[in-house]
Amino acid sequence: MLNIIQKRNWWFAFSGILVAASVVALLLWGLKPSIDFTGGNLLEVKVSNPEVNQTVLYNTIKDNGFDNNPVIQTSSTEDRYLIRLKSIDEVAHQELLTKLMEKDSGIEELRYEFIGSVIGQELKSKAFYAIILVIVAIILYVAWAFRKVSYQVSSWSYGFIAVVALLHDILVVLGLFAILGNFMQVEVGLPFVAALLTILGYSVNDTIVVFDRIRENLHKKGKHGDFEETVNLSVNETLARSINTSLTTLIVLFMVFFLGGATLKFFILALIVGIAIGTYSSIFLAATLLVQTQKWFAKR
Repeated sequence: MLNIIQKRNWWFAFSGILVAASVVALLLWGLKPSIDFTGGNLLEVKVSNPEVNQTVLYNTIKDNGFDNNPVIQTSSTEDRYLIRLKSIDEVAHQELLTKLMEKDSGIEELRYEFIGSVIGQELKSKAFYAIILVIVAIILYVAWAFRKVSYQVSSWSYGFIAVVALLHDILVVLGLFAILGNFMQVEVGLPFVAALLTILGYSVNDTIVVFDRIRENLHKKGKHGDFEETVNLSVNETLARSINTSLTTLIVLFMVFFLGGATLKFFILALIVGIAIGTYSSIFLAATLLVQTQKWFAKR
């Protein structure tokens, strides 16, 4: 059996370095918001050449300097695409259509709209509130689910520690994208928010699996069992399950990252990093914080 809990100072130090580096990156550079949050232009086009796909459109727009990271999605049918890019004037708009026609002479513009910054700010606010509501819901659910094993650690501690682990995961992903935004001009938009919400759900699921095994073992050992030993046993019992589940998910994500289109790359990258760090935090951070909390309460 691995002594994971006994080496908790190592995990605290490692997590502290990751969080500190992420906070520094966010303070220095911040995130580069996409047009979803800042406003820009929306085009809907219909292609006639089946070889002109999302990747071709993305590279045409980027390589000609219209936008470093346009967001391109399929519309109602496979030959229609929605293109979101930063604000351009009418001259640049016509130049863009000319460049697209060089790839597909039969391309047709179906729609051209301007997205105002007010709408972008509203989307940013709603995204922020969505994440806050998810975090509050997690605290309430975990506190209620673990109300019957509060004799070593209060049930609220399980909820707050699960959220601390989640914030750890989110901060690391945010820090990475602050670095990518500064050095590679990677922008964050609504797909990035969707990735963060996915990471929240995946990570808390992994953490609750570990906590649930702790709850089972606490019931078996009773109120007077050694808490640290029980937690370490529980983590070891769920270790293979957590790692194997994450590996199967990561294999699929890596395949999409390398074989999928350019528009998906950074969305998938956020999921890869978030799921990997979420697996680490569920095993090595959440459980160790639980033991540290119990020791702190015992001293008081």
